[in-house]
Amino acid sequence: MKKELTKAEIAERSLLKTYRKRIWNPFIEGIKTYRLIEENDCIAVCISGGKDSMLLAKLLQILNRYTEVPFTLKFISMDPGYSAENRIQIQENAKTLKIPLQFFETDIFQSVTNVQKSPCYLCARMRRGHLYKIAQSLGCNKIALGHHFNDVIETTLMGMLYGGQIQGMLPKLHSQNYPGMELIRPLYCVHENTILAWKNYNHLSFLQCACKMTKAHFNEDGVAKSKRLETKLLIQELKKTNPNVEKNIFNSIQKVHADTVIGYKANGDYHHFLDTYSEEK
Repeated sequence: MKKELTKAEIAERSLLKTYRKRIWNPFIEGIKTYRLIEENDCIAVCISGGKDSMLLAKLLQILNRYTEVPFTLKFISMDPGYSAENRIQIQENAKTLKIPLQFFETDIFQSVTNVQKSPCYLCARMRRGHLYKIAQSLGCNKIALGHHFNDVIETTLMGMLYGGQIQGMLPKLHSQNYPGMELIRPLYCVHENTILAWKNYNHLSFLQCACKMTKAHFNEDGVAKSKRLETKLLIQELKKTNPNVEKNIFNSIQKVHADTVIGYKANGDYHHFLDTYSEEK
């Protein structure tokens, strides 16, 4: 009698077969291109409970099983004050996908409840700090987050349209406050629509938003009704007449012509083209 596969085994098989070209290959491409994983790394995979971080955990788990480059994984979920039902859903999904998840308690949601100015920004910074601290205590030298290709291009465009600056999202960066720690984004080359397709293919249900203050302001794909959603919809509209628009935005932050830029900031210092203009005669 043929063995019946578990839901975790079916999800894994779909990544290596059905979604090999659209998810697995771009995942491996990002890791190799940006040198995200090195020998003997100990990586804390940070799981928020959404589709992106759950997929990331599964991909790294599979890679760890077959790679010739030895590295270890710790799967962590930092509870900033989830409701009981949200926490249970995260735990059940981790159990279903065979992800050995460790929970850590914080009171971040409570801390930012009465913050009037940029509570989401403060919450994100506090969560990042806690993740670094937890990962370091577990002996990790890297944390892995679930930001994907669309996060990269939307952040780039949002910076221009709403922030008045050109600012990308790097595939990896050193922590400024936790020496020796790095942040990596292994889904850097994976498109969001394929993540949604994989989720639906496997009949999985993940958290859309666990924030008590904003969870009512999300669309059916778990995207906040915000400037990010406006940017996402703008890109979708542009794709109707320019199918390459996403790839072009992505490539633009890798092919910056610095000698045509009026000003730029590097290592905290601002540089203006007039600073050296007279020397170029």
